Amino acid sequence: MSKNKYLIPLILVTSLFFLWGFAYGLLDVLNKHFQETLNISKTRSTLLQGAYFGAYFLIALPAGIFMNKYGYRKGIILGLCLYAVGAFLFYPAAEQLSFNFFLVALFILASGLACLETAANPYVTILGSPETSETRLNLAQCFNGVGAFLGPIIAAFLFFGGSNGHQGNLDSVKIIYVIIGIVVLFIACFFLKTPLPEIKESDIVSSRELDKKPLFEHNNFKFGVVAQFFYVAAQVGIAAFFINYCTEANTGIQNAKAATLLSVGLVLFTVGRFIGTALMRVFAPNKLLTAYALINVVLCIIVILNRQWLSVYALLAVFFFESIMFPTIFALGLKDLGHHTKKASSFLIMSIVGGAIMPVVMGLIADKYSTAISYVVPLFCFLIVAWYGWKGYKVNASSEEEEPLKIVFRH
Repeated sequence: MSKNKYLIPLILVTSLFFLWGFAYGLLDVLNKHFQETLNISKTRSTLLQGAYFGAYFLIALPAGIFMNKYGYRKGIILGLCLYAVGAFLFYPAAEQLSFNFFLVALFILASGLACLETAANPYVTILGSPETSETRLNLAQCFNGVGAFLGPIIAAFLFFGGSNGHQGNLDSVKIIYVIIGIVVLFIACFFLKTPLPEIKESDIVSSRELDKKPLFEHNNFKFGVVAQFFYVAAQVGIAAFFINYCTEANTGIQNAKAATLLSVGLVLFTVGRFIGTALMRVFAPNKLLTAYALINVVLCIIVILNRQWLSVYALLAVFFFESIMFPTIFALGLKDLGHHTKKASSFLIMSIVGGAIMPVVMGLIADKYSTAISYVVPLFCFLIVAWYGWKGYKVNASSEEEEPLKIVFRH
Protein backbone atom coordinates (compact mmCIF):
# COMPACT_ATOMS: atom_id res chain seq x y z
CA MET A 1 0.00 0.00 0.00
CA SER A 2 1.23 3.46 -0.85
CA LYS A 3 0.28 4.97 2.50
CA ASN A 4 -0.04 3.23 5.86
CA LYS A 5 -3.02 5.37 6.83
CA TYR A 6 -5.10 3.39 4.31
CA LEU A 7 -4.47 0.05 6.07
CA ILE A 8 -7.17 0.29 8.79
CA PRO A 9 -9.86 1.56 6.36
CA LEU A 10 -8.97 -1.32 4.01
CA ILE A 11 -9.42 -3.85 6.82
CA LEU A 12 -12.76 -2.36 7.88
CA VAL A 13 -14.18 -2.21 4.36
CA THR A 14 -12.91 -5.72 3.60
CA SER A 15 -15.09 -7.01 6.44
CA LEU A 16 -18.14 -5.95 4.40
CA PHE A 17 -17.20 -8.42 1.68
CA PHE A 18 -17.92 -11.24 4.12
CA LEU A 19 -21.43 -9.90 4.79
CA TRP A 20 -22.67 -9.92 1.22
CA GLY A 21 -20.87 -13.19 0.54
CA PHE A 22 -22.83 -14.83 3.34
CA ALA A 23 -26.13 -13.45 2.02
CA TYR A 24 -25.34 -14.80 -1.44
CA GLY A 25 -24.33 -18.19 -0.02
CA LEU A 26 -27.78 -18.60 1.52
CA LEU A 27 -29.59 -17.58 -1.67
CA ASP A 28 -28.92 -20.67 -3.76
CA VAL A 29 -29.98 -23.03 -0.97
CA LEU A 30 -33.16 -20.99 -0.50
CA ASN A 31 -33.85 -21.55 -4.18
CA LYS A 32 -34.15 -25.32 -3.74
CA HIS A 33 -35.75 -25.04 -0.27
CA PHE A 34 -38.59 -22.86 -1.56
CA GLN A 35 -39.20 -25.22 -4.48
CA GLU A 36 -40.16 -27.84 -1.89
CA THR A 37 -41.62 -25.86 1.03
CA LEU A 38 -43.69 -23.48 -1.12
CA ASN A 39 -44.28 -25.94 -3.98
CA ILE A 40 -42.98 -23.73 -6.80
CA SER A 41 -41.34 -24.62 -10.12
CA LYS A 42 -37.65 -24.25 -10.98
CA THR A 43 -38.46 -21.32 -13.25
CA ARG A 44 -40.44 -19.48 -10.59
CA SER A 45 -37.78 -20.13 -7.97
CA THR A 46 -35.32 -18.15 -10.11
CA LEU A 47 -37.37 -15.04 -9.29
CA LEU A 48 -35.28 -15.06 -6.10
CA GLN A 49 -32.23 -14.37 -8.26
CA GLY A 50 -34.35 -11.89 -10.22
CA ALA A 51 -35.24 -9.92 -7.09
CA TYR A 52 -31.71 -10.16 -5.70
CA PHE A 53 -29.79 -9.07 -8.79
CA GLY A 54 -32.57 -6.87 -10.12
CA ALA A 55 -32.02 -4.72 -7.04
CA TYR A 56 -28.39 -4.28 -8.06
CA PHE A 57 -29.51 -2.99 -11.46
CA LEU A 58 -32.06 -0.54 -10.05
CA ILE A 59 -30.16 0.67 -6.97
CA ALA A 60 -26.52 0.81 -8.05
CA LEU A 61 -26.75 4.09 -9.98
CA PRO A 62 -28.76 5.93 -7.25
CA ALA A 63 -26.25 4.55 -4.74
CA GLY A 64 -23.41 5.99 -6.79
CA ILE A 65 -25.13 9.38 -6.92
CA PHE A 66 -25.70 9.23 -3.16
CA MET A 67 -22.03 8.45 -2.52
CA ASN A 68 -20.87 11.14 -4.90
CA LYS A 69 -22.76 13.64 -2.76
CA TYR A 70 -22.29 12.20 0.74
CA GLY A 71 -19.20 9.99 0.47
CA TYR A 72 -18.28 6.33 0.79
CA ARG A 73 -18.86 6.09 4.56
CA LYS A 74 -22.50 7.19 4.44
CA GLY A 75 -23.08 4.94 1.45
CA ILE A 76 -21.85 1.99 3.51
CA ILE A 77 -24.07 2.87 6.47
CA LEU A 78 -27.13 3.22 4.19
CA GLY A 79 -26.36 -0.17 2.68
CA LEU A 80 -26.08 -1.85 6.07
CA CYS A 81 -29.40 -0.39 7.24
CA LEU A 82 -31.24 -1.63 4.13
CA TYR A 83 -29.57 -5.03 4.53
CA ALA A 84 -30.89 -5.29 8.11
CA VAL A 85 -34.44 -4.19 7.20
CA GLY A 86 -34.64 -6.76 4.41
CA ALA A 87 -33.38 -9.51 6.73
CA PHE A 88 -35.98 -8.72 9.40
CA LEU A 89 -38.78 -8.84 6.78
CA PHE A 90 -38.03 -12.53 6.21
CA TYR A 91 -39.80 -13.25 9.51
CA PRO A 92 -43.30 -12.02 8.49
CA ALA A 93 -42.79 -13.51 5.01
CA ALA A 94 -42.19 -16.93 6.57
CA GLU A 95 -45.17 -16.48 8.90
CA GLN A 96 -47.44 -15.89 5.90
CA LEU A 97 -45.80 -18.59 3.73
CA SER A 98 -45.72 -15.97 0.98
CA PHE A 99 -43.17 -16.34 -1.81
CA ASN A 100 -44.03 -12.85 -3.09
CA PHE A 101 -43.34 -11.39 0.36
CA PHE A 102 -39.97 -13.15 0.34
CA LEU A 103 -39.21 -11.50 -3.00
CA VAL A 104 -39.94 -8.05 -1.53
CA ALA A 105 -37.77 -8.75 1.53
CA LEU A 106 -34.95 -10.06 -0.65
CA PHE A 107 -35.17 -7.02 -2.95
CA ILE A 108 -34.75 -4.66 0.03
CA LEU A 109 -31.90 -6.74 1.44
CA ALA A 110 -30.16 -6.80 -1.96
CA SER A 111 -30.66 -3.02 -2.32
CA GLY A 112 -28.48 -2.70 0.76
CA LEU A 113 -25.92 -5.04 -0.76
CA ALA A 114 -25.90 -2.96 -3.95
CA CYS A 115 -25.01 0.10 -1.88
CA LEU A 116 -22.25 -1.82 -0.10
CA GLU A 117 -20.75 -3.16 -3.32
CA THR A 118 -20.98 0.20 -5.10
CA ALA A 119 -19.03 1.72 -2.20
CA ALA A 120 -16.61 -1.02 -1.22
CA ASN A 121 -15.32 -2.28 -4.59
CA PRO A 122 -13.99 1.05 -5.92
CA TYR A 123 -12.91 2.14 -2.43
CA VAL A 124 -10.61 -0.87 -2.16
CA THR A 125 -9.11 -0.24 -5.63
CA ILE A 126 -8.05 3.33 -4.74
CA LEU A 127 -6.79 2.63 -1.20
CA GLY A 128 -3.25 2.03 -2.41
CA SER A 129 -1.09 1.71 -5.48
CA PRO A 130 -3.02 1.55 -8.79
CA GLU A 131 -0.55 -1.02 -10.14
CA THR A 132 -1.79 -3.54 -7.55
CA SER A 133 -5.49 -2.64 -7.60
CA GLU A 134 -6.52 -6.00 -9.13
CA THR A 135 -4.53 -7.91 -6.49
CA ARG A 136 -5.93 -5.79 -3.65
CA LEU A 137 -9.52 -6.24 -4.79
CA ASN A 138 -9.03 -9.99 -5.28
CA LEU A 139 -7.66 -10.23 -1.74
CA ALA A 140 -10.66 -8.34 -0.31
CA GLN A 141 -12.99 -10.54 -2.37
CA CYS A 142 -11.44 -13.62 -0.73
CA PHE A 143 -13.44 -12.77 2.37
CA ASN A 144 -16.55 -12.59 0.22
CA GLY A 145 -15.79 -16.20 -0.66
CA VAL A 146 -15.44 -17.14 3.01
CA GLY A 147 -18.94 -15.83 3.70
CA ALA A 148 -20.27 -17.50 0.57
CA PHE A 149 -19.15 -21.01 1.57
CA LEU A 150 -20.27 -20.65 5.19
CA GLY A 151 -23.80 -19.75 4.01
CA PRO A 152 -24.58 -23.12 2.38
CA ILE A 153 -23.02 -25.07 5.27
CA ILE A 154 -25.33 -23.40 7.78
CA ALA A 155 -28.30 -23.52 5.41
CA ALA A 156 -27.76 -27.23 4.67
CA PHE A 157 -28.09 -28.01 8.37
CA LEU A 158 -30.98 -25.66 9.10
CA PHE A 159 -33.04 -26.09 5.91
CA PHE A 160 -32.46 -29.76 5.06
CA GLY A 161 -31.37 -31.31 8.35
CA GLY A 162 -33.64 -32.82 11.00
CA SER A 163 -37.19 -31.57 11.49
CA ASN A 164 -36.37 -28.19 9.99
CA GLY A 165 -35.88 -29.86 6.63
CA HIS A 166 -39.45 -31.12 6.40
CA GLN A 167 -41.68 -29.72 3.71
CA GLY A 168 -43.63 -26.62 4.68
CA ASN A 169 -41.42 -25.66 7.62
CA LEU A 170 -39.81 -22.21 7.37
CA ASP A 171 -38.88 -21.76 11.04
CA SER A 172 -35.18 -22.06 10.25
CA VAL A 173 -35.46 -19.28 7.65
CA LYS A 174 -37.00 -16.96 10.25
CA ILE A 175 -34.28 -17.68 12.79
CA ILE A 176 -31.27 -17.24 10.56
CA TYR A 177 -32.43 -13.96 8.98
CA VAL A 178 -33.36 -12.38 12.31
CA ILE A 179 -29.85 -13.18 13.55
CA ILE A 180 -28.38 -11.70 10.37
CA GLY A 181 -30.40 -8.50 10.84
CA ILE A 182 -29.14 -8.07 14.40
CA VAL A 183 -25.50 -8.63 13.42
CA VAL A 184 -25.73 -6.19 10.49
CA LEU A 185 -27.27 -3.48 12.68
CA PHE A 186 -24.41 -3.94 15.14
CA ILE A 187 -21.86 -3.47 12.35
CA ALA A 188 -23.74 -0.39 11.10
CA CYS A 189 -23.41 1.15 14.57
CA PHE A 190 -19.70 0.39 14.47
CA PHE A 191 -19.29 2.24 11.15
CA LEU A 192 -21.26 5.19 12.53
CA LYS A 193 -18.55 5.67 15.16
CA THR A 194 -15.55 4.93 12.94
CA PRO A 195 -14.13 7.71 10.71
CA LEU A 196 -12.99 6.69 7.24
CA PRO A 197 -10.77 8.81 4.96
CA GLU A 198 -12.83 10.17 2.08
CA ILE A 199 -11.17 10.20 -1.34
CA LYS A 200 -13.09 12.51 -3.65
CA GLU A 201 -13.25 12.02 -7.38
CA SER A 202 -11.97 15.56 -7.84
CA ASP A 203 -8.77 14.52 -6.01
CA ILE A 204 -7.95 11.76 -8.51
CA VAL A 205 -5.78 12.77 -11.46
CA SER A 206 -4.70 10.39 -14.24
CA SER A 207 -1.11 10.87 -15.34
CA ARG A 208 -2.21 10.52 -18.98
CA GLU A 209 -5.37 12.57 -18.42
CA LEU A 210 -7.58 9.96 -20.06
CA ASP A 211 -10.22 10.91 -17.48
CA LYS A 212 -11.04 13.95 -19.66
CA LYS A 213 -12.69 11.60 -22.14
CA PRO A 214 -16.41 10.76 -21.77
CA LEU A 215 -16.87 7.66 -19.65
CA PHE A 216 -18.20 5.43 -22.43
CA GLU A 217 -15.21 6.22 -24.66
CA HIS A 218 -13.04 4.18 -22.28
CA ASN A 219 -12.98 0.76 -23.93
CA ASN A 220 -11.82 -1.10 -20.83
CA PHE A 221 -14.86 0.21 -18.94
CA LYS A 222 -17.39 -0.18 -21.76
CA PHE A 223 -16.46 -3.77 -22.51
CA GLY A 224 -15.97 -4.41 -18.80
CA VAL A 225 -19.68 -3.76 -18.23
CA VAL A 226 -20.50 -6.35 -20.91
CA ALA A 227 -18.04 -8.89 -19.50
CA GLN A 228 -19.30 -8.39 -15.96
CA PHE A 229 -22.90 -8.88 -17.09
CA PHE A 230 -22.10 -12.26 -18.61
CA TYR A 231 -19.75 -13.35 -15.83
CA VAL A 232 -22.31 -12.73 -13.10
CA ALA A 233 -24.94 -14.42 -15.26
CA ALA A 234 -22.72 -17.51 -15.37
CA GLN A 235 -21.82 -17.47 -11.68
CA VAL A 236 -25.40 -17.07 -10.47
CA GLY A 237 -26.86 -19.60 -12.89
CA ILE A 238 -24.24 -22.21 -12.00
CA ALA A 239 -24.92 -21.89 -8.28
CA ALA A 240 -28.71 -21.50 -8.58
CA PHE A 241 -29.11 -24.91 -10.22
CA PHE A 242 -26.21 -26.66 -8.53
CA ILE A 243 -28.40 -28.57 -6.07
CA ASN A 244 -30.88 -29.48 -8.81
CA TYR A 245 -28.03 -30.71 -11.00
CA CYS A 246 -26.50 -32.89 -8.27
CA THR A 247 -29.80 -34.47 -7.24
CA GLU A 248 -30.67 -35.25 -10.88
CA ALA A 249 -27.25 -36.65 -11.87
CA ASN A 250 -28.08 -40.32 -11.02
CA THR A 251 -25.49 -40.35 -8.25
CA GLY A 252 -27.85 -40.83 -5.29
CA ILE A 253 -27.16 -37.33 -3.96
CA GLN A 254 -29.94 -35.90 -1.77
CA ASN A 255 -30.69 -32.24 -0.95
CA ALA A 256 -28.61 -32.03 2.24
CA LYS A 257 -25.56 -33.60 0.61
CA ALA A 258 -25.99 -31.41 -2.48
CA ALA A 259 -26.09 -28.30 -0.28
CA THR A 260 -22.91 -29.50 1.43
CA LEU A 261 -21.29 -30.03 -1.97
CA LEU A 262 -22.30 -26.47 -2.85
CA SER A 263 -20.36 -25.30 0.18
CA VAL A 264 -17.40 -27.37 -1.03
CA GLY A 265 -17.65 -25.57 -4.36
CA LEU A 266 -17.59 -22.26 -2.55
CA VAL A 267 -14.56 -23.38 -0.55
CA LEU A 268 -12.85 -24.01 -3.87
CA PHE A 269 -14.07 -20.57 -4.97
CA THR A 270 -12.43 -18.99 -1.91
CA VAL A 271 -9.19 -20.96 -2.26
CA GLY A 272 -9.16 -20.00 -5.93
CA ARG A 273 -9.19 -16.33 -5.02
CA PHE A 274 -6.23 -16.68 -2.65
CA ILE A 275 -4.27 -18.68 -5.23
CA GLY A 276 -5.32 -16.31 -8.02
CA THR A 277 -4.19 -13.33 -5.97
CA ALA A 278 -0.76 -14.96 -5.59
CA LEU A 279 -0.57 -15.89 -9.28
CA MET A 280 -1.20 -12.26 -10.25
CA ARG A 281 2.27 -11.49 -8.91
CA VAL A 282 3.62 -13.69 -11.71
CA PHE A 283 1.03 -13.48 -14.51
CA ALA A 284 -0.79 -10.46 -15.89
CA PRO A 285 -4.36 -10.33 -14.50
CA ASN A 286 -5.93 -10.21 -17.97
CA LYS A 287 -4.02 -13.32 -19.11
CA LEU A 288 -5.05 -15.24 -16.00
CA LEU A 289 -8.65 -14.16 -16.60
CA THR A 290 -8.55 -15.48 -20.18
CA ALA A 291 -6.99 -18.82 -19.20
CA TYR A 292 -9.48 -19.42 -16.36
CA ALA A 293 -12.45 -18.56 -18.59
CA LEU A 294 -11.35 -20.99 -21.31
CA ILE A 295 -10.84 -23.76 -18.74
CA ASN A 296 -14.41 -23.18 -17.55
CA VAL A 297 -15.70 -23.49 -21.11
CA VAL A 298 -14.22 -27.01 -21.22
CA LEU A 299 -15.60 -27.86 -17.77
CA CYS A 300 -19.09 -26.69 -18.80
CA ILE A 301 -18.98 -29.06 -21.77
CA ILE A 302 -18.33 -31.95 -19.36
CA VAL A 303 -21.22 -30.76 -17.17
CA ILE A 304 -23.58 -30.66 -20.16
CA LEU A 305 -22.58 -34.22 -21.15
CA ASN A 306 -23.93 -35.33 -17.73
CA ARG A 307 -21.44 -38.10 -16.92
CA GLN A 308 -22.62 -38.58 -13.32
CA TRP A 309 -19.82 -38.03 -10.77
CA LEU A 310 -17.33 -36.87 -13.41
CA SER A 311 -19.68 -34.04 -14.34
CA VAL A 312 -20.35 -33.21 -10.67
CA TYR A 313 -16.59 -32.91 -10.11
CA ALA A 314 -16.30 -30.73 -13.21
CA LEU A 315 -19.06 -28.50 -11.89
CA LEU A 316 -17.20 -28.16 -8.58
CA ALA A 317 -14.03 -27.24 -10.46
CA VAL A 318 -15.88 -24.41 -12.24
CA PHE A 319 -16.14 -22.63 -8.89
CA PHE A 320 -12.34 -22.60 -8.53
CA PHE A 321 -11.70 -21.14 -11.97
CA GLU A 322 -14.45 -18.50 -11.82
CA SER A 323 -13.09 -17.18 -8.50
CA ILE A 324 -10.95 -14.32 -9.80
CA MET A 325 -13.30 -13.12 -12.52
CA PHE A 326 -15.54 -10.58 -10.79
CA PRO A 327 -12.81 -8.55 -9.01
CA THR A 328 -10.44 -8.78 -11.98
CA ILE A 329 -13.02 -7.52 -14.47
CA PHE A 330 -14.05 -4.83 -11.98
CA ALA A 331 -10.50 -3.56 -11.43
CA LEU A 332 -9.60 -3.69 -15.14
CA GLY A 333 -12.83 -1.84 -15.93
CA LEU A 334 -11.93 1.01 -13.54
CA LYS A 335 -8.38 1.51 -14.85
CA ASP A 336 -7.56 5.06 -15.93
CA LEU A 337 -11.03 6.48 -15.24
CA GLY A 338 -10.00 9.27 -12.88
CA HIS A 339 -12.97 11.35 -11.81
CA HIS A 340 -15.34 8.88 -13.52
CA THR A 341 -14.50 6.19 -10.92
CA LYS A 342 -17.65 6.33 -8.75
CA LYS A 343 -20.00 6.62 -11.71
CA ALA A 344 -18.23 3.79 -13.51
CA SER A 345 -18.48 1.66 -10.38
CA SER A 346 -22.25 2.15 -10.40
CA PHE A 347 -22.52 0.88 -13.97
CA LEU A 348 -20.29 -2.11 -13.24
CA ILE A 349 -22.49 -3.00 -10.27
CA MET A 350 -25.62 -2.50 -12.41
CA SER A 351 -24.23 -5.06 -14.85
CA ILE A 352 -24.78 -7.64 -12.10
CA VAL A 353 -28.36 -7.70 -13.44
CA GLY A 354 -27.05 -10.51 -15.62
CA GLY A 355 -27.56 -12.65 -12.53
CA ALA A 356 -31.28 -11.83 -12.64
CA ILE A 357 -31.80 -12.59 -16.33
CA MET A 358 -29.75 -15.64 -17.27
CA PRO A 359 -30.91 -17.95 -14.43
CA VAL A 360 -34.47 -17.49 -15.71
CA VAL A 361 -33.27 -18.59 -19.15
CA MET A 362 -31.56 -21.56 -17.53
CA GLY A 363 -34.76 -22.36 -15.61
CA LEU A 364 -36.82 -22.39 -18.79
CA ILE A 365 -34.30 -24.71 -20.46
CA ALA A 366 -34.15 -26.93 -17.36
CA ASP A 367 -37.95 -27.25 -17.16
CA LYS A 368 -38.28 -28.02 -20.88
CA TYR A 369 -35.19 -30.21 -21.39
CA SER A 370 -32.91 -30.91 -18.42
CA THR A 371 -30.79 -29.10 -15.85
CA ALA A 372 -27.64 -30.43 -17.53
CA ILE A 373 -28.57 -28.88 -20.90
CA SER A 374 -29.23 -25.52 -19.21
CA TYR A 375 -25.50 -25.19 -18.50
CA VAL A 376 -24.97 -24.20 -22.13
CA VAL A 377 -25.84 -20.69 -20.91
CA PRO A 378 -22.78 -20.27 -18.62
CA LEU A 379 -20.60 -21.88 -21.31
CA PHE A 380 -21.50 -19.03 -23.66
CA CYS A 381 -20.96 -16.47 -20.88
CA PHE A 382 -17.42 -17.70 -20.18
CA LEU A 383 -16.55 -17.25 -23.86
CA ILE A 384 -17.41 -13.54 -23.51
CA VAL A 385 -15.23 -13.27 -20.40
CA ALA A 386 -12.33 -14.95 -22.22
CA TRP A 387 -12.60 -12.37 -25.02
CA TYR A 388 -12.51 -9.50 -22.50
CA GLY A 389 -9.33 -10.84 -20.92
CA TRP A 390 -7.78 -11.32 -24.35
CA LYS A 391 -8.61 -7.98 -25.99
CA GLY A 392 -11.56 -6.15 -24.48
CA TYR A 393 -9.75 -5.00 -21.32
CA LYS A 394 -7.34 -2.69 -23.16
CA VAL A 395 -7.59 0.99 -22.25
CA ASN A 396 -6.63 1.93 -25.82
CA ALA A 397 -7.85 -0.66 -28.31
CA SER A 398 -5.23 0.44 -30.83
CA SER A 399 -2.24 -0.36 -28.60
CA GLU A 400 -0.99 -3.80 -27.71
CA GLU A 401 0.63 -2.77 -24.43
CA GLU A 402 -0.43 -0.17 -21.93
CA GLU A 403 2.03 1.65 -19.70
CA PRO A 404 1.14 1.42 -16.00
CA LEU A 405 -1.36 3.98 -14.79
CA LYS A 406 -0.13 6.38 -12.15
CA ILE A 407 -2.64 8.12 -9.93
CA VAL A 408 -1.77 11.12 -7.79
CA PHE A 409 -3.82 11.92 -4.68
CA ARG A 410 -3.95 15.60 -3.78
CA HIS A 411 -4.45 16.38 -0.10
